Amino acid sequence: MNTGPTGQAIDTTRHRALGTVSRASILELTRAAAGGLTIAEVSARTGLHPSTARSHLDRLVDAGLLVKARASGGQPGRPAWRYRPVPEEAPAPAPYRALAAALLEHLARQGRGDVRAEAARAGHDWGRHLAAATPPGGKPVDTAVAVLRGLGFDPELRPTADGHTEIHLYTCPFLELVSRNPDAICGLHVGVVRGALEQAGAPPNDAVLEPFGAPTACVVRLSLPADDSTGPK
Repeated sequence: MNTGPTGQAIDTTRHRALGTVSRASILELTRAAAGGLTIAEVSARTGLHPSTARSHLDRLVDAGLLVKARASGGQPGRPAWRYRPVPEEAPAPAPYRALAAALLEHLARQGRGDVRAEAARAGHDWGRHLAAATPPGGKPVDTAVAVLRGLGFDPELRPTADGHTEIHLYTCPFLELVSRNPDAICGLHVGVVRGALEQAGAPPNDAVLEPFGAPTACVVRLSLPADDSTGPK
């Protein structure tokens, strides 16, 4: 077995991914960008053709060095992929990761329909189940935050300027799965939030997940007022 200078095993996949100056430079550029970079931004900064930049970025994703998701920034239309570095450490509750991986494999085998929508429906049921196990009587938003915290997302509630609420997710316990199917895993996450909110008495579909919606976090946007207290008593 190959070992590095400190006796740790060398990750040959990552080692090969960084075997070119271009990919190493792209990784450093992405790490230096607070909110990650799109293919167009990498192309503009490096002078590489967009197709070449995409190939390098996806190689870094495959190696587990970057993760990608679609981030619209609130703009209409189909958003571009945005790439950002994988944190050195991320919580990874094994049972939940295994469940999410099994779901992704199932959706891949089905090969039909809207994968994100299907994952969101599965996540909705999962979110209701998890919320049912939390102490009753709290606000719907607090229930959703408790569910997300239990999954390892490191959530933080933030009021918005228009009086609504956002939940910032600073870590993701499923990053390695995001690389395999970003649309499906992000759909699963928003479904979990919607299910938890609905179980606690909030209106259905009251959550929108914006991957990379903040420089250091994914953002769940809610239409619920920040001080909403509706829900079962």
